[in-house]
Amino acid sequence: MLVEGENYRTVWMEGSVVKLINQLKLPREFSVFSCSGYRDTADAIRSMVVRGAPAIGATACYGMAQAALAGVSLDVAEKELGTTRPTANDLQDAIKHFKKNFNGKNAVEVAEGYANKSIERCRKIGEYGEKLIKNNSKILTHCNAGWLGCVDYGTATAPLYIAKQKGRNFFVWVDETRPRLQGAKLTSWELMQAGIDHAVIADNAAGYFMKKGEVDLVIVGADRIAANGDVANKIGTYGKAVLAKENNVPFYVAAPASTFDLKAKTGKDIKIEERDENEIHFVENTRVTPAKSKARNPAFDITPMKYITGLITEEGILNPWEKPESLL
Repeated sequence: MLVEGENYRTVWMEGSVVKLINQLKLPREFSVFSCSGYRDTADAIRSMVVRGAPAIGATACYGMAQAALAGVSLDVAEKELGTTRPTANDLQDAIKHFKKNFNGKNAVEVAEGYANKSIERCRKIGEYGEKLIKNNSKILTHCNAGWLGCVDYGTATAPLYIAKQKGRNFFVWVDETRPRLQGAKLTSWELMQAGIDHAVIADNAAGYFMKKGEVDLVIVGADRIAANGDVANKIGTYGKAVLAKENNVPFYVAAPASTFDLKAKTGKDIKIEERDENEIHFVENTRVTPAKSKARNPAFDITPMKYITGLITEEGILNPWEKPESLL
């Protein structure tokens, strides 16, 4: 994607150094974060310098390449990288891909191939999904399932970018996405780079605009999709799906094959990461809750298949009850 006229991916490799767009600095500052070894790369995933399921996967694959170049056991590297974030399936998919395809000499090529494949998957998601976006549509999205959360294009945003390239006019409602504000900070920044008209709204305002008839379509991403079509995504997604169903608004999930986990029969089998409660207590280093109050901070929730209109994949738009085996 273009940033100030220059093309960037979210993650890439220079020599043995993994380079990442530092998402903790956006939108105030655009900077590149360098990881000199696989442990640094694992820390970058853990601290959310990089986040978003496909981006985490590609970054972990580059981390495995770093370990291989340094002569570190792949099992040791897997233990370090594979435990950084428990919910996103792409993390395990990428590590599995690297171990399967590494032949002792081709570490960088394997990682680069995985990243390129991820980009192509997202591009195809955009090609299929853009058909859902009509002129003057108003689309709601949640969290950041954009190119920052992938290697390029994004998942939920890929249809937006392709539709924009084809000259379509539309408007995007951007949920702020508490507590880390990925929508307000990242999705809005992305859409500004692409020249897409949008407005950031408080998470709790989505139902208000749906009821007023000002939302034609919801598109979100996913961190893991169970075999029955249940979807794990950023906390708050479930509520948006229920509101969409109540207000007869189509609700789509955009995700590549790497996000499907057929070992998880239903959403109940997906582990939900619970993060530090201080993410709730503090906004921009300012505490907003009483000093002795407690908080809970689940990072994701599960949206049951019955609330999902369709899954936008690189192979087309699936009904959520269709089996995804052909993708894998």
